[in-house]
Amino acid sequence: MKLVSWNVNGIRAALGKGFMEAFNALDADVFCLQETKCQPGQVSLELPGYHQYWYSAEKKGYSGTAMFTRQEPLSVRYGIGVEDFDHEGRVITADMGAFWVVTVYTPNAQDGLKRLDWRLAWEDAFLAFLKGLEREKPVVFCGDLNVAHREIDLKNPAANRNNPGFTDAERGKMTALLQAGFVDTFRYFHPDAAEEYSWWSYRFHARDNNVGWRIDYFIVSESLSPRLRKAAIHQEIFGSDHCPVELVID
Repeated sequence: MKLVSWNVNGIRAALGKGFMEAFNALDADVFCLQETKCQPGQVSLELPGYHQYWYSAEKKGYSGTAMFTRQEPLSVRYGIGVEDFDHEGRVITADMGAFWVVTVYTPNAQDGLKRLDWRLAWEDAFLAFLKGLEREKPVVFCGDLNVAHREIDLKNPAANRNNPGFTDAERGKMTALLQAGFVDTFRYFHPDAAEEYSWWSYRFHARDNNVGWRIDYFIVSESLSPRLRKAAIHQEIFGSDHCPVELVID
């Protein structure tokens, strides 16, 4: 099974920047989106052969996730079941039979770290949600996690220390998540690969110079490790300030 995840930074904008061409070229069995920034009825995608699931934020033009699957899931859930965190359309969970697939758009700590405490509370709630799913079957989750876990995961770690997405607290939550029984699939295959980024600022020609961050992930339950076949970052695909990431799993 081939899975792809992409923060499109607004699906309506992405449609004008080659989204459909990239979607067709990637030819995924499961295609997950984050930051769709649309409300019900604002976008109608013709995706023959796919089942579509959308989860919008209550705030217009903000956040939002989507999932497109060739195989119809046994069930689909929206949110994580915690009132404080289920107003921004951040999580869709599909039961694909052998495992859960979760698309997630993790909250950004924001400038001045003004939302850091809320984001850290989210991390605890989301990990508890994942472990609850795992009691039934293994989990594959993907999306924009808004954190560069290690120094190798961004171009300028020293200059970005304690900036949103690279605080000790956020990195620590990622470490705790992995220690709770999850595997960062890209690092599973490419433990020491440098300059492999998935997000670049629109400023200062960052993408032209590959001054980026790896903040988009596929992470799986440890029990799925023997079934992993490939993890990739598609830096050649444009259309957003993020690029798609991919996982192939038996």
